[in-house]
Amino acid sequence: MDHPTPSPRSATRHKIEAALLEDIATGALQPGERLDETRLAERFGVSRTPVREALSGLTAQGVLVAGEKRGVRVAQYSRAELGQMFEAMQEIESVCARLASQRLTLLARSEIENAQAACAEAAARNDRLAYIKANEALHMSIYRATENPYIFELASDFRRKTGPFRAKKLETQEDLLASVESHVDLLAKIFSEDVQVAVDGMRKHMTESFMRVLAANG
Repeated sequence: MDHPTPSPRSATRHKIEAALLEDIATGALQPGERLDETRLAERFGVSRTPVREALSGLTAQGVLVAGEKRGVRVAQYSRAELGQMFEAMQEIESVCARLASQRLTLLARSEIENAQAACAEAAARNDRLAYIKANEALHMSIYRATENPYIFELASDFRRKTGPFRAKKLETQEDLLASVESHVDLLAKIFSEDVQVAVDGMRKHMTESFMRVLAANG
């Protein structure tokens, strides 16, 4: 079945959404920060209409929240709310680890290994932005390995919402290198073909990640 070609306006909106999601994931846009339609229109060289549509789309995803005077801000969460979100993330990512371990194909394993290699290279260069992108790609490759699009979307949604909070735990090269090492252990467990080992490995990884997020976000 042929899929319709997206209109130029739709393509522009998605381009803006992708750029803003990256800004949020890397911490370039901080929790609570207000987004100005006029400045964004100037940045992307477009009218305010596709900017407004992109902001509306991200608000519907929960990445942005409506503020005063019809403005929007990057979503901000309390420590209690972050705890609840990471509790949910731990459960979902554990399911991802279990299914990925059960269903792992050579192609999926190659994608995961390539993402981990990109993480290691970025950490060695102390390239924080490249590392955060590679880290997101690594987790997305694990989600894809589940071969379940609904679980993929659930897991991806939580990663989008927690992006700016997770970015704060990756400030120094030591942080990047430690993260790479934690992936080595996690991936060994997912590749072990032992489902319980994979689940336990992801639970441990997510618990340690959450503790670092809490410490980094005061």
